[in-house]
Amino acid sequence: MRTHLAHQNLLCWLVLLLGPTVGSGHQHQRTQRPITAPRVFLDKKPRIVWYQLDRLSNERLLLVKRNTSDSKYAPVYMAILTRGGMSRQYREEALASLTRLRKSNPASQLLAAFNRLDKKEDRQQERTSRQLAALLLARPAAELAERAETLGAATKSPNPRLRAVGYAALLAAGQAAAAQQLATASPRATEDWLAGIQLLPQKTLRQHQLSAITRLLAPTQPPAVRRAAITTLSWVPPLGTETFRLLSPFVDDPAFRREAVHTLLQVPAGQCPQSLAKVLLESLLRHAESTPVEQRTSDVFLEAMQFADRLVTRLPRDAARAMRQRLRETSVRVVLIRTVEEEMRYDINYFAVEAGRPVQIVLDNQDLMPHNLVITSNGALKEVAQLGLIQGPAPGFQGKPYVPQSPKVLFATGMVGSQQRQRLTFDAPSQPGEYPFVCTFPRHWMRMYGVMVVVEDLDDWLANPQKPRDPVGNNRSFVKSWKLSDFEKDLAGPRRPTTRRIGQRLLQDATCLQCHKANGQGGAVGPELAGVFDRWKGDRRGVLREILEPSHRVDTKYAMHVVVTTAGTVVTGILTSSDKQSVSLLVNPEAPASTVIAREDIDEMVKTSRSIMPKALLDRFSRQEILELLSYLESLPAKAP
Repeated sequence: MRTHLAHQNLLCWLVLLLGPTVGSGHQHQRTQRPITAPRVFLDKKPRIVWYQLDRLSNERLLLVKRNTSDSKYAPVYMAILTRGGMSRQYREEALASLTRLRKSNPASQLLAAFNRLDKKEDRQQERTSRQLAALLLARPAAELAERAETLGAATKSPNPRLRAVGYAALLAAGQAAAAQQLATASPRATEDWLAGIQLLPQKTLRQHQLSAITRLLAPTQPPAVRRAAITTLSWVPPLGTETFRLLSPFVDDPAFRREAVHTLLQVPAGQCPQSLAKVLLESLLRHAESTPVEQRTSDVFLEAMQFADRLVTRLPRDAARAMRQRLRETSVRVVLIRTVEEEMRYDINYFAVEAGRPVQIVLDNQDLMPHNLVITSNGALKEVAQLGLIQGPAPGFQGKPYVPQSPKVLFATGMVGSQQRQRLTFDAPSQPGEYPFVCTFPRHWMRMYGVMVVVEDLDDWLANPQKPRDPVGNNRSFVKSWKLSDFEKDLAGPRRPTTRRIGQRLLQDATCLQCHKANGQGGAVGPELAGVFDRWKGDRRGVLREILEPSHRVDTKYAMHVVVTTAGTVVTGILTSSDKQSVSLLVNPEAPASTVIAREDIDEMVKTSRSIMPKALLDRFSRQEILELLSYLESLPAKAP
């Protein structure tokens, strides 16, 4: 029988997460038995066909026989298209097959797919909905414009996800006037239109709606519409001084404060004029001082206090000191650190605290895999991370997995699940200095780290902040969030000449050799890089996409599996064997042995669609360096058999 804890874990983890082990088990190795293709009777009534398909795991669903010459296979393709956790490659293949089978068009099939999604509101369904929306909104504007009538009908659907994507597709099709006209039908329609704007991948399209969104802030609008408009502004560039001017009146209003603070936290504090910062601070301090003590630990209150803390930096030193003293009387210094989805990094590189003063770090995990945050002594980041690897899932520092019992560990959160938050409250060290923080799950430390700067006087430091040294010696700065479309012209030309020495250095700088071998050097977690172009039949576009979008296509050998045990424990790793008695997972890429779990102890087991390789590995590299790296990979000959 499923326990309450296992059910809770399932809701968090079966968003098809890629995460660490927090369970335990003995270690053993077996021979993996192949999974056989299921037999599905497709000539039955639709309800019976869907009953059969819905009972299949993702892996078995992909083994179901299918072809595009018989309409009875359409449900199989639709199941793949709408199934949670499918890699984008499988969704794209299913969409192309459905379009061919039904002699239709991709937009119509995607709109139909939304009605196949489960109506329940959970994170898995929301994520699948966004993935389908991304496929639809990636269609050419002319193609979407041809379906304007169908898209307009979608905005009136009883399905809220379909209504939002209908508005988004109309905007992407260049039908902004038609979308806005439909949005005036009711407050609900207006909220759907705002939700659609948040789905648009192009910043310029969102920006074009700024004036229309701004009009919805007027007092004549229903409160729900005004709140939705405030939230949507966080998606609309440019986020700057004008955003502060628009939303500052709402910070003083309890009915809108939460949404206003959340959006304004997305705007660089430096964009707030000093005079406005002082007004906002007075409002937030009045709110803090009037909030009962027992309510000062809520996420809403802490987020407001973090916003106040940022605003203090906009004041002259003496005024800032006075304001900070008032803040200290109502709350500790709050530092909100978010993880970045699929990029294996925190959203801030450093922050400052005052020596000996209380501080609270809120780790907000927006990623699909769980992470922790461990603060170490100066210069100990790599040592602590390597000890965390040895520690593994067994209880370590303060009983926390992957955190070693070491005097060089100062403070640490536990493992924080996807879409979860955890607070870490402590007194800052009394000795000023640079104290690294890091995620200690195996191999995360190479990208997921930062520095807590401890200073004698915080206001003095904020008046002249100094960027700390990178604790792993990476001196590269962010260049761009590269997309495959940025290289289309380059990929069409001949291969560039390459220099072996430069290519090897770029592989090292990009941390590729931590998991892959090239010329006999590197790790053995991922595929060998020598001969990669032979395996891809010279497809330069495909190889570059593997690097920029690692979860687009996940090799079955490297797919991660999530196991929820009957005791509520979660174990995640690469499946190395499976039989009637047990399954074996490689939970630590650097350890040769697998963790074995008895079948009778498994409540749920799901194959994920996420790659172990993070996105954005090349976001600190120039275009020329990326092309040099690609040419170097192309020059590597396949290893002799």
